[in-house]
Amino acid sequence: MASLNTIFDLLSEKRRRYVLYYLEEQGESVPVDELVETVADWESSASGNDIPADKFREVEISLVHTDLPKTANVEFIEYDVNEKMVKINGTSPEFDTIINLAKIIEEPESEE
Repeated sequence: MASLNTIFDLLSEKRRRYVLYYLEEQGESVPVDELVETVADWESSASGNDIPADKFREVEISLVHTDLPKTANVEFIEYDVNEKMVKINGTSPEFDTIINLAKIIEEPESEE
């Protein structure tokens, strides 16, 4: 299992938390574009095509260049740069509990 410091480091950035929440929900490989759209949607409280292009691009740059590489440093997140796919796999019950509690507290889908 990843150390508590590593987990808290991952959770210290909102976009990384959103990525973890979404990956945990999906339970399978997710295209980076889908992650970008979801995070942008949760941040802007817009849906689908209503996300401004500049917001989508801002989130995409942040995820691809900073947040996804950082999350891929833990053993249970697989980030395939070439295929542009991300998957969470083999998390510990402790990690699942922390992520679920954080998501309940933050409620990203309803954020404004």
